[in-house]
Amino acid sequence: MQPISTVEGRAYPLGLKNVDTDIIIPAEWLKTVSRTGLGKGAFQSLRAVEGNVFDDPEFAGSPILIAGDNFGCGSSREHAAWAMADLGISAVIAPSFSDIFSGNAFKNGLLAIVLPQTAIDRLLEVAKTDPIHIDLETQTVTTPFQDRFEFEIDPFRKHCLLNGVDEIGLTLESSDAISRYEGRVAQDRPWLVPSAI
Repeated sequence: MQPISTVEGRAYPLGLKNVDTDIIIPAEWLKTVSRTGLGKGAFQSLRAVEGNVFDDPEFAGSPILIAGDNFGCGSSREHAAWAMADLGISAVIAPSFSDIFSGNAFKNGLLAIVLPQTAIDRLLEVAKTDPIHIDLETQTVTTPFQDRFEFEIDPFRKHCLLNGVDEIGLTLESSDAISRYEGRVAQDRPWLVPSAI
């Protein structure tokens, strides 16, 4: 997982409410376990509509998505976070998220920021013409127009995102302690250690 400290650039001004995981990545894309290439299927049904923000050259490669309430609802497909990351999105800002999507986003290094609807409305307006800046360390979203919105984030999630540490990385941070424990078990209770055949 790549560390995230700041995210800056244009933002897709989506703003739709109740965008479920089937809209983020349709079921036909779930046959793969690879995280690469899913960006092609991201928001497929929305991209089928002429003039959509995802295919607008002005927003190409935007690292931020501004969404509506209840983003990521629906099924628990982790592919949704994978598809957004493959599309180049590093952060999503919305009034609320599905709990499962929020967890999947965090586990895959995608920053999910909750802000009130008034802030979302302002960011949607700014996103049409100007970049947005997110600073995870100070937990702020700012614009070139002196807008400043503070957001809350779980300290553990903040630590992991700032340091690019996923669940495997967290386990590896304790590898010395795990090895010492396994050594003690092998010595004190050898019947618990599988023998070589």
